[in-house]
Amino acid sequence: MEAGVRLGAGVSKWEIREKIWDYMEANNLADFPRPVHHRIPNFKGASHAAARLLGLQEFKSAKTIKINPDAPQKTARFLTLEARKTLLVPTPRLRTGLFNKIVPPPGATKEILRICATSQGVKNYSVPIGLDAKVQVDLVVVGSVAVSEKGWRIGKGEGFADMEYAMMVSMGAVREDTLVVTIVHDCQVVDFAEELLDDHDLTVDYILTPTRTIKTGCKRPKPQGIIWHKVSYEMLERIPILKNLRYRENQAGKDVTLKDEHPDFPNARKAVESDKNAKTGNTKLQAESTSAQIGHCHDGNDSLSTKSGTRGALTTVYVGNIPPGTRVSELKTALREFHASPLRLTWQEAQCRAFLGYADKMTAESVVSSLKGLSLRGRSLRVEMAKNQRNKGQVEISGQRNKSE
Repeated sequence: MEAGVRLGAGVSKWEIREKIWDYMEANNLADFPRPVHHRIPNFKGASHAAARLLGLQEFKSAKTIKINPDAPQKTARFLTLEARKTLLVPTPRLRTGLFNKIVPPPGATKEILRICATSQGVKNYSVPIGLDAKVQVDLVVVGSVAVSEKGWRIGKGEGFADMEYAMMVSMGAVREDTLVVTIVHDCQVVDFAEELLDDHDLTVDYILTPTRTIKTGCKRPKPQGIIWHKVSYEMLERIPILKNLRYRENQAGKDVTLKDEHPDFPNARKAVESDKNAKTGNTKLQAESTSAQIGHCHDGNDSLSTKSGTRGALTTVYVGNIPPGTRVSELKTALREFHASPLRLTWQEAQCRAFLGYADKMTAESVVSSLKGLSLRGRSLRVEMAKNQRNKGQVEISGQRNKSE
């Protein structure tokens, strides 16, 4: 451990982060991007530390490995691809989903694999993995700002690694014995109290540095799933896929009460009410205004019009791959759960699809993002902007007849 990183008694998580970041900057221990503050540091020697993966039996036997997208794990991603293992990389900041599976082109050279291991490669050589995918992750590699030899881990403070792991638990992608590895500089290995950790904090089983492989022997349980009473409405908006998981767990009968709704949370009722009425440019405002405008939903090949009977130009979202036998009321319930109720709904039961009309493109795009990974009756839906709405402003469907549900 670097002698220069010293922690006093009673130090907080944030103070530990600041000390590590300050030390790495002062001693020029980091590569681009700089400064390292508020980041998972891309430390010098990261490639040497990552190479220690090759010495772990757990890496050798793993078939599917999840590795975070930060720069210091680039070599770890390359080594995983080079070993012909399945590589899963979380979507940055979980904005559009949970995982991307990296799929190198056939016969990819080492140079191509190195490109696949970069952020650009994730964009060009990956396919999204939905919540219904039967994925079994054998090894998890995460970044850290600080970590103790006992396996306690501190990230950069945004909680994405903890949330990613909790989501994997919820979708059955990890087991109790799935190992977690972190790759850090020696100066990031420091001693701090376990009392700083919370139930949602992820612990690690191995620490890889440029000079050491540390087996922590950590016995502290890892997150057992999403702790909903610690999730806020604001977090749901930042991580759309979290809405999908909450909907699923609610349907399964689990308690999904959010922090803002919890009776011990200050002004809980006020927080819920303000959430309903927040004019943030997303689908929440649409959901509230819709109740005053929308008429009855219709079954069969017919259109949903507003009470006024008008058919204004709307931006349209396509929903496909709907399971046969699904009723429009099931889709309506799911849309309400995600605050995505449309101004117009065209239900085409025979074609297993629907078209949702929204007031503007921004709202429609927000809906598409929010509904990524949504499923009905165990089948993932296909949700995207309707192809022929760009110029027309809405999907025109002829030969329809109205039939109330």
